[in-house]
Amino acid sequence: MSETTTQAAAAPPPTAAAPPAPGTFGERLRRPRSWLWLAGSVLLMVLPFYLDRFWLQAGLFAMAAAIGAIGLNLLTGSTGQLSMGHAFFLAVGAYGYCVLAGESSTENGHTLSGLGLPSWLAAVLAVLLAGAAGGLFSPIASRLRGAYLGIATLALIFIGQHLLFNASSLTGGFNGRSVPPLSLFGITFDDTELVVAAVPFHSSEKLWYLALAALLASALFARGVLRSRPGRALNAIRDHRIAAGVMGVPVARYRAGVFVLSSMYAGLAGVLLALVFQRTVPEYFGMVLSLEYLAMIVIGGLGSVAGAVVGAAFVSLLPQVLTHYSDSLPLVSAPGTGGLAPGEASRYLYGAAVVAVVLFLPGGLTRPKNPGEKK
Repeated sequence: MSETTTQAAAAPPPTAAAPPAPGTFGERLRRPRSWLWLAGSVLLMVLPFYLDRFWLQAGLFAMAAAIGAIGLNLLTGSTGQLSMGHAFFLAVGAYGYCVLAGESSTENGHTLSGLGLPSWLAAVLAVLLAGAAGGLFSPIASRLRGAYLGIATLALIFIGQHLLFNASSLTGGFNGRSVPPLSLFGITFDDTELVVAAVPFHSSEKLWYLALAALLASALFARGVLRSRPGRALNAIRDHRIAAGVMGVPVARYRAGVFVLSSMYAGLAGVLLALVFQRTVPEYFGMVLSLEYLAMIVIGGLGSVAGAVVGAAFVSLLPQVLTHYSDSLPLVSAPGTGGLAPGEASRYLYGAAVVAVVLFLPGGLTRPKNPGEKK
């Protein structure tokens, strides 16, 4: 036997390339869901070049609602703390931005107060102000749970509505007040035309990318919280409060902390809503809005970031789609014509969706998996 034959016989057989380790970037790229997320992200990036103003504003409402729903899902879905006062913290963020960024002026017969701060700083401070409002309520939130906390947070809605309608120097009263445009990195997010790739960008197009970045950052941060040690502690508090306390989890501290975090998410959503509306109206931040946010997280999936986004898109886009196509849809008429208004029809539909989800899809549309379930 030749020396070459001997070396060939002694050489180990060739082995196939080892598959990527679970959880690595290469392994994630092989998942179909990763490609779907990538395709969806690219689609969202190019939509402002093709959609008209109506659909852009509808998408902006959905993204702002998704941020608020993520915050509520951290509180209710992951920790089990029922909150009926989410709209209050949205109002704190919206009006806080208007007061901090606006100038003192007279509007609709009301003398409005404003600090005239740089708009980007006012937006940050408005989010922190919503968190501070949540911090003032957090001692109550840390001690109450279930229906008792829901009733206590419901009181915030009545307090907020009274303040919004009567503190006219800050809120403008029943007619609200105009919202100063945001200026960031030399770009003013108003209707001043900005040409990008031969496409004129106005306020909706410019706000689209700002809202998309805010939604992405909010979703990634919430996902990181839920997958880390604090997230496991929140789930333990939700599933069995006493057992979590026995294991050393500071239940009251975590409840208070997640309430503050949820309030900051609501404040950011309020700032974005104010920038999209370009005018804040007290009537909008009422009990119906809080109920809509609860419907979002139930329909999408409790305890899931993706579920909050899906539920927010469903609940926020439905009335706008019905309004847009009210002429061609049966049983739905344009607002003010005497028939079934699109807003009422949308509430019936997502109310039915809540019942259907509770009965047939207890995990919501996204059906989040349990931590021990095989992927």
